[in-house]
Amino acid sequence: MNYKNLLYEVNNHVALVTINRPEKLNSLNNETLDELESCFKEIKNDKDVYVVIITGSGEKAFVAGADISELNKLNVISAKAFAEKGQAIFNLIENLGKPVIAAVNGFALGGGCELALACHIRFASDRAKFGQPEVNLGIIPGYGGTQRLTRIVGSGRAAELILSGDLIDAEEAYRIGLVNKIFSPEELLNETKKFAEKISSKGQVAISLALKAIVSCDELSESEGQNLESSLFAICCGTEDFKEGTSAFLEKRKPVFKNL
Repeated sequence: MNYKNLLYEVNNHVALVTINRPEKLNSLNNETLDELESCFKEIKNDKDVYVVIITGSGEKAFVAGADISELNKLNVISAKAFAEKGQAIFNLIENLGKPVIAAVNGFALGGGCELALACHIRFASDRAKFGQPEVNLGIIPGYGGTQRLTRIVGSGRAAELILSGDLIDAEEAYRIGLVNKIFSPEELLNETKKFAEKISSKGQVAISLALKAIVSCDELSESEGQNLESSLFAICCGTEDFKEGTSAFLEKRKPVFKNL
């Protein structure tokens, strides 16, 4: 896959997607959003990709937000389409069926923070900054930020960040549960790859079904979620990977999963 604004590579079943507009702090213009959509649709159908890492090019930014020059031209009608487009692409990422890890290497602001929120796991450089500063522009988050941030950090923390427009550093993001782990800038990508490869070494049927249960929990009651979990657990028990995993445990050897 060749893109103008993205870099893409696959190694050891791990796809690395790098937003490559460092001169614009990797801001999300329409062209980049289109490329992200195309890229993740390809990944969804690529059986060789088990896990995805998304990061930003350069040392300053993961994604510093939407392209303000495009944002400035919106009206009431075009803004609805603008928000719905971003939401659809970030929903595609969240519901990919494969784990997506954000390696946040710098500013994750506005749409960039929302992109990180759409990922299932967030690792950050100790230089990273997070924020939803849209109110400073007279708008609110439009790519799912009001919803995902609230679910991840709670309504009080989300309201504090969204209503103030303030930025927080990686340590504060970790403290409130927005970030899973913090690394030095030099370690971030390598450590994220190591973690991705750990996931890719497991049986991928179980990984996919576990992720489905996790993602679904925001939309289901606890009883509905438990019903889904028991159904997905039952599906796992009909797979070759289940037989291999349990046999390997009993035989005290490393399992060799076939993802079947």
